[in-house]
Amino acid sequence: MGETDGLRQWAVAGGVLEKNGRFLLVHNRRRNGDLDWSTPGGVIDEGESVLEALTREVAEETGLAVSGWSGPLYRVEVTAPGYGFFLQVEAHRATGFSGEIVIDDPDGIVIAADFVDLDEARERLEGASQWVAEPMLEHLVDGVADGRLYSYRLDGSGPDDRRVTRL
Repeated sequence: MGETDGLRQWAVAGGVLEKNGRFLLVHNRRRNGDLDWSTPGGVIDEGESVLEALTREVAEETGLAVSGWSGPLYRVEVTAPGYGFFLQVEAHRATGFSGEIVIDDPDGIVIAADFVDLDEARERLEGASQWVAEPMLEHLVDGVADGRLYSYRLDGSGPDDRRVTRL
């Protein structure tokens, strides 16, 4: 049996949108009340492709209509046996989009969205999970866009014993 057998499988798409050297981040209120920033995106529904899901999620979370994507820029896997999940993320860059930011997330998670410069992105991503912040910042700072895989293991079962290891 593999390490991910028996774990809930999550497939997620994330989008990098850039306008005038600024990058779109969304402010999330998680179900447990925690707040963090990330790229827009979300769970890929059954029957959807990664890009269909990503286009839908960006529109739902921000009101922006994406007309095209390139990538994947990077991929992320998180194995979290104590939490009971295995997460796979694929991040793409928007090649075109239109509209104005309007927050109307049907999941009630996204509470704000903003285009920020690199310094603001660094600051806002400080509170994000390591598997969200590291790949995004390596993309923004170092230009990582080769589809590389970032693998992490999340050990523990709650906030008091949580340990993240980059593999």
